[in-house]
Amino acid sequence: MPQQVRTWVLTPKTKPTSQVPDTLKADVERKAKKLVETLLKPKYIKPPPKSPEFNYIIDIWTKWHRHYFYFGATYASPGPTAISPTFESKFARLEFVGGRRFNLSYMRHTGRWFELFSRLTLDECLQRVGDDGYFLA
Repeated sequence: MPQQVRTWVLTPKTKPTSQVPDTLKADVERKAKKLVETLLKPKYIKPPPKSPEFNYIIDIWTKWHRHYFYFGATYASPGPTAISPTFESKFARLEFVGGRRFNLSYMRHTGRWFELFSRLTLDECLQRVGDDGYFLA
């Protein structure tokens, strides 16, 4: 039986992530909360239908995880075959890339994030989340 030949392979290091400054985190949370309360909730949260058959949005929220800032929605699932009465789904992601800049992505139907815009300012990101059809809750 021949011996197995082993070779060395160069594995590139992963890109180091930048730490988000606390002041920037607070600024992002404040501005995003204002966007959610003034634009997204009035636009997407409606009273429950009289005879609900389909899922509908009951809340829109935001949260930080490492250097990502997410927008998400909580849905009510009223049908008789529902696994759970509610579920959550993220619909937009801001990735901090340094220098008060963010990459903006949306969640595709495949369950993967797709980056649409690179190196935007916070205000540009929030404007796109509020106006662009890709970021529909």
